[in-house]
Amino acid sequence: MKLLETWVKAPFLRETSLLLVGECVQAVYPNVYEEFARRRVVLTGCPETEHVGQITGKLASIIACSSPKEITVLTVEGSPHCFTLHAAVNETLFVTRASVPSKHYVILDGKAIDVGSESVRVGRYLHLVQKCIQKLPEILEELRTHSLEHRCYLK
Repeated sequence: MKLLETWVKAPFLRETSLLLVGECVQAVYPNVYEEFARRRVVLTGCPETEHVGQITGKLASIIACSSPKEITVLTVEGSPHCFTLHAAVNETLFVTRASVPSKHYVILDGKAIDVGSESVRVGRYLHLVQKCIQKLPEILEELRTHSLEHRCYLK
């Protein structure tokens, strides 16, 4: 069900485990999607077509009206749009001051990787990302294996 089309007081949202998933994940990675969707209410979103303010506002309303037990985010690694879903959850929890546990996962090479909310926070601060690159320059070699953009940029 699409996040922005969901009624925030829907009974199926009350005190449940939510999975916020990138809109394309089910089609692109059906096995990973099915694993994460088990025992969770799935809400989809795509910041490429939906404004992040709407996403954050809807999540805040769901937290206020339905008191979810936890929120898990599952997206495609490397997508700037998908990153925004992770940031929206962190921002929503900050703004609402809710103590809802959150988990963050990205899919890389068909496997879900736990990235944690701290990684999402650091990703918003490019000067800290730069420090990480300076301390671990070999990370750029790993990036080359995953990022077509990075490979093209280096030519």
